[in-house]
Amino acid sequence: MIITDTHTHLYSEEFDQDRSEMIQRAINVGVSRFFIPAIDSTCTKAMYELEENYPDNVFLMMGLHPTYVKENYLEELQHVENELKKRKFYAIGEIGIDLYWDKTHLQEQQIAFRTQIRLAKHYKLPIVIHCREAFDEIFNILEDEKSDDLFGIFHCFTGTYEQALKAISYNMKLGIGGVVTFKNGKIDQFLHQIDLKHIVLETDSPYLAPIPFRGKRNESSYLINVVDKLAMIYSLSANEIARVTTENSKAIFGI
Repeated sequence: MIITDTHTHLYSEEFDQDRSEMIQRAINVGVSRFFIPAIDSTCTKAMYELEENYPDNVFLMMGLHPTYVKENYLEELQHVENELKKRKFYAIGEIGIDLYWDKTHLQEQQIAFRTQIRLAKHYKLPIVIHCREAFDEIFNILEDEKSDDLFGIFHCFTGTYEQALKAISYNMKLGIGGVVTFKNGKIDQFLHQIDLKHIVLETDSPYLAPIPFRGKRNESSYLINVVDKLAMIYSLSANEIARVTTENSKAIFGI
């Protein structure tokens, strides 16, 4: 069984004490493909080191996270562009709009999101979208930018059934993680109506640990709990959930 974690921050300082052991725990239960989103320029070195240490397992994205869009965002976008010119990445991410913490830089977030979508089109790469309390703002930009060469993943999808269908209409897979195991997560109530071909798995570790680890540090080995929940929702075996979602990830990332 090969399980793909399409979104994990393995370089997070929360893993500094046991990173290699944590990664090995994941590999031991079948989670052997890790896609790593960028946050800003400060994480680039650590991402490259991860890739060097796990060349068969770790696949990198490049991008500027919306909550890190600050006064220097143009410099950060230039860093993204510079790195894209140097080497191969598997996606532009994570990018998007986040209005949960701070609405101060909404305009800058919108500019950064649109700019990075256009970079993705130029490099023929998928985008990985971060959306928090910003579905309307995200969808407005996707509507403007929609095209056959715009595709990717709606990371940590926690919207409604209608929003799920709308995301899918823009060539987006839905990134499903620990939230699907929460009693108040709500997405488990309609997910069975979404064809499994539109779903990829993720942890967003070290955040959003699934039940029974909710509130603790998340890690990629816990993705097996998400697989088991989806097996219940779709009335399929865990092996089949792993197989289909990994194939879906390959369709997005090209590897």
